[in-house]
Amino acid sequence: MHQSLPIADDRHRKNARQRARQANLGRVLFLIASLAFVVVLLIQVLHASGAIATGFSDWRPVLYVYLVWGITFGLRQVLLHGERGWRALFLLPAVLFTVAVVIFPTLFGFYIASLDWNLSSLDGPRFYGLGNIIGLFHDTYYWNALRNMVFYTLAVLGEYAVAFGLALLLNADIRGRKFFRIVFLLPMMLSPVAVSWMIGKSLLEYRFGPAATLARNLGWDNPAFFASPWIARLSIEAMDAWVSIPFIMIILLAGLQAMPKEVLEAAKVDGANGWQSFWHVTFPLMLPVSITVLIIRIIFKLKLADIVINVTAGGPGGATDTVSSFIYRVYRDRSNVGYGTGLAMFYLLLIIVLLSLLMRLSHRWTQKVT
Repeated sequence: MHQSLPIADDRHRKNARQRARQANLGRVLFLIASLAFVVVLLIQVLHASGAIATGFSDWRPVLYVYLVWGITFGLRQVLLHGERGWRALFLLPAVLFTVAVVIFPTLFGFYIASLDWNLSSLDGPRFYGLGNIIGLFHDTYYWNALRNMVFYTLAVLGEYAVAFGLALLLNADIRGRKFFRIVFLLPMMLSPVAVSWMIGKSLLEYRFGPAATLARNLGWDNPAFFASPWIARLSIEAMDAWVSIPFIMIILLAGLQAMPKEVLEAAKVDGANGWQSFWHVTFPLMLPVSITVLIIRIIFKLKLADIVINVTAGGPGGATDTVSSFIYRVYRDRSNVGYGTGLAMFYLLLIIVLLSLLMRLSHRWTQKVT
């Protein structure tokens, strides 16, 4: 019995030394792969920017080294953590894919934003530092587009109110409920580009469009829906809302159908009328669903561009411009890749800050109400 204890201790020490050697090997391999990846990436970035003459003809070596780095990272996890490392390997492809298609393009976008790169120039890209970011602070058209986005984003609350009303209607026991559910979902099945031409270019056409003809018969002398700034904004918002309200409605309808019926029946037994039952029972219970669909809708609203580009091209005088449509014109009309990317990166940072604040405030509000 006493002799078996030293043998067990020796085995334990040997296993510990073996694990330590494996861990050190994993760290060394990962360090070498990381240094190689950083060196190859730095050489290619400097070569692409014209800072050095030595480099690669394309970005394939960077991709190859990145794949080797990913394999080495997985090997490191196995050598360091054993069984836990093997389990972590199942997440590695998703992590590498996210880095490749999200993080790296974002970092590359910041790199392009630091260049003075105009496709119409024969000089090619050259390093410009923070020049593009400084320039956007003096761009009145960009800030006008940002102000328009405040209006379009706040209009989401109106879309939510209409969608909630439709969801309550379709959740009630009314005749033809299935038919109306299909009819109200039809706008969501259309492309925003099709809506732009069907409504913006046809229905609201100021000479022969049906809406313009009806407005003229009602006494509007010059029914131009896209000539006045505020009427143009409201027309763009109406078209976008017509496409998007069904999406909000179907999510809210799903939430209403998932609500426990016993709670509503208890409210009726307690003597609550329709409004009290909605405000004190239905709305608080629907708050998590409402916040989720509002945040998703705001994200889509912040990308609004296609309807504006096809109907008004930002006019009149930038009154209907969104940030996305303005950036599109910077690329298309000015061929200014560096400045357009700088505008997009700055807008991305604003979106991240806005959504972070919204999620934090909504979490606090949900806790307070519920």
